[in-house]
Amino acid sequence: MVDTSIKKVQSDHSPKGSMGQTYLATGVGIAMRLWEQLPIGQTQESSSREYETIGYVIHGRAELQLEGQTILLNAGDCWVVPKGASHSYTILETFTAVEATHPPAHVHGRDEVPPS
Repeated sequence: MVDTSIKKVQSDHSPKGSMGQTYLATGVGIAMRLWEQLPIGQTQESSSREYETIGYVIHGRAELQLEGQTILLNAGDCWVVPKGASHSYTILETFTAVEATHPPAHVHGRDEVPPS
């Protein structure tokens, strides 16, 4: 049977994650989240996750370190972080981006801050 349900999400009422992300629409196999106005100099220590991520930069600039490569992300750029890939980032200019994750990042604690 085909799922015919329609979901509308008003981001003003969406839950926030522990890393500052806003969780948007979530389907069975994919989810969307928003990173808004991340400040210059913010960094994420290297981690790997049990989901694949694709993203799109709405505003700002960031440097993504992915498996030994450094990628500069500017407004209008897209990126992919494969499942299990070691990655980190540094915000170079106030940054806003949207990401999709498969499977949904926030299910089963996949999106929790990794232990130090």
